[in-house]
Amino acid sequence: MLAAVTLYVAALGAVSGCGGSPQSVRSGDTETQARRAQQVAAAWDGSAAAGAWRNGFHPMSDVMYAPSGGLRSKADRQAYEDHSFVLEGELPATAPKGGLVAWSDGRTLTRPLTGAAESYRALAGGARVGGRPHLTVTGARLGGMSVATTRGPAVIPAWLFRLKGYAAPLERAAVTASELPRPPVKGALHVPGFPLGRMVRMSADGRSVTVVALHGVCDKGPAVDVLETSGSVVLSASVKAPAEGGHCTKQGKLQEVTVRLGQSLGDRVLLDAHTGRPVFYRPPHGPSPSWS
Repeated sequence: MLAAVTLYVAALGAVSGCGGSPQSVRSGDTETQARRAQQVAAAWDGSAAAGAWRNGFHPMSDVMYAPSGGLRSKADRQAYEDHSFVLEGELPATAPKGGLVAWSDGRTLTRPLTGAAESYRALAGGARVGGRPHLTVTGARLGGMSVATTRGPAVIPAWLFRLKGYAAPLERAAVTASELPRPPVKGALHVPGFPLGRMVRMSADGRSVTVVALHGVCDKGPAVDVLETSGSVVLSASVKAPAEGGHCTKQGKLQEVTVRLGQSLGDRVLLDAHTGRPVFYRPPHGPSPSWS
């Protein structure tokens, strides 16, 4: 379980007493959740937003890979996790304006490329290294990498960064993701539970997804229900009944929850019932998404 956080302040305002949290699943709440999930699925299935989602490039896995063979020391692994890098050398000043995303079924899509310098700045995160462990980048070249997407695995352009002391490069996507389509349904304010956080991972066969869910400090953890249709998979996150008695603070905890699907996700849209928006992969400290 991840450390306690104070995110989703408005929603957490309801998590105040252990015995009567209005966000816990009580009699009648399951029907409210089911109706909301059906509303979201009906709005998305066959919509222009769903078509735009399926025709775009939306990664469903990390777009940065450590050198093949792994990092050699605990310090190097910590530096990688902390995005602690220093640059010793020159990076390519120019790059093609567009890069080709290619799927295994033959479909392709051209997306804008980020330059090597811009990609490095995102890689390093802009933080000062100081005396902390770090990895040293000595150069880069344009190559390719494979990533999971909402349309299946794809090969995309990537910057291959040379690291001091490593024969294999660090790989980072050089193409930008497509804009997120405007959802055809508004968020729900009075549905029990909390909006989902980011997707953490998806299994290779697409039969399970792991997401981050929020719950209160005194309840019994989050629960995620699933509604599957031919065009979408809607996840409804709620909170299991809290313990009786006592007093709870307005803190919350983020917890990973793995959801099993009846069949592979495929090109169906994975949706959050509360927000009405797609659920997709984002790194733990990645930027917030922007919607068209």
